[in-house]
Amino acid sequence: MNTVKRILQAKTGSVWTIRPDAMAYEALRVMADKDIGALLVRNCEGNLVGVFSERDYARKVILKGRSSKDTTVSELMSDLVYYVGPGHTINDCMTIMTAKHIRHIPVINDGKLMGIITIGDVVNSMISEQNTTIRDLENYITGGAHEFDVVQALQS
Repeated sequence: MNTVKRILQAKTGSVWTIRPDAMAYEALRVMADKDIGALLVRNCEGNLVGVFSERDYARKVILKGRSSKDTTVSELMSDLVYYVGPGHTINDCMTIMTAKHIRHIPVINDGKLMGIITIGDVVNSMISEQNTTIRDLENYITGGAHEFDVVQALQS
């Protein structure tokens, strides 16, 4: 079972954050520039105080007729932050994300922000694990022989 630590080790790139007093427009610009769907929100002391996502923007600005240039991140962010540690499994992440209807989950270890896991990370990890299981089962069933080996053996 893949752990959060293993997924973070494989990820490239930075964890992007923004301050709660920043305008939503600035947050959207950062998300567009970095091609990401959410920013972690940290206060001036560096504490994680929320998550700002495209979903927050769509539901709290567009649908309510507000302007992203006049609305702060703190007015829109999700301030109830669910998080995992590096020892959690991908199944743990999927369970939390599904139950809480979230797509991004910060990784915190000993009070320190280590990264972020997205629903895409979880899905890719699960697909990879399933492919490995399928390959292992195929090898078990065929005695470890590959198709090329079988064809070659028949020709001998």
